[in-house]
Amino acid sequence: MGAAALRAAQAVNAEELRARVASMFWYHSIDLPGGIRTPGVSQTPPLQGDELPDLAGRSVIDIGAFDGYYSFAAERLGATRVVALDHYAWCVDFARRQAYWDECRALGRIPDPTRDLTDFWLPDAPGRAGFDLARAALASSVETVVGDFMTLDLAELGSFDVSLFLGYLYHVREPLWALERLRRITREVAVIETHAVVVEGYRDASLMLFHPGDELGGDFTNWYVPTEAALHGLCRAAGFSRVATVRSHAFDDCGEAAPGGGVVPAFRDFRVTVHAFV
Repeated sequence: MGAAALRAAQAVNAEELRARVASMFWYHSIDLPGGIRTPGVSQTPPLQGDELPDLAGRSVIDIGAFDGYYSFAAERLGATRVVALDHYAWCVDFARRQAYWDECRALGRIPDPTRDLTDFWLPDAPGRAGFDLARAALASSVETVVGDFMTLDLAELGSFDVSLFLGYLYHVREPLWALERLRRITREVAVIETHAVVVEGYRDASLMLFHPGDELGGDFTNWYVPTEAALHGLCRAAGFSRVATVRSHAFDDCGEAAPGGGVVPAFRDFRVTVHAFV
């Protein structure tokens, strides 16, 4: 094929890719060949620089991978093996689940979460279409595992030098157990990014804020939000030897003046990222 024909073929392929990208829902913004970027809806700025550990020459698991932004980033940063693990984002029919959620809101009820894995479950994993398209476009070797991290056989899953647990912790109903399982598969360091809360007057206390409904982001799958101290404590209790915060929103003054002085406790959500070392 001559140079002109090759350029024409590449242009056609780029337009096909652009059309396929435009036809899909994307959570992550991923740079693809041909100057194409997926229109992700995530508002969380991606981790950069030292906010991620050195991934070169290491094995990495990306738990809750969704479209695979961090899976592909790990590969690009020199990881020797990358596993993308998800089940919820890939297999749940979000449109039908949303209709059910809306019905529950109207009735003042909390949804039954077990229906996600029964009534709204799509075993052919249509929600993985974006990941699969990006993987093909990037000629990626990232491996995929469809499964629930909280119920998978960890012996079969294996262990990894670096575990990425990003935007996942607040979606589990047993956060300490989740971190214990994370410790079992982590050989060097786990990167944990999560919603967190500051409680004015109790900034150094290990507290957890429980969301029984959709108070956090209108999402019924958000459960527990820790203070930064609680997150560190949870990681230590799960068996990690040392925990370091690598990203945290600055605390603004969220207290209110109380009659006669003092501060009325108030809450403010933020996001925090820690490295938990084995």
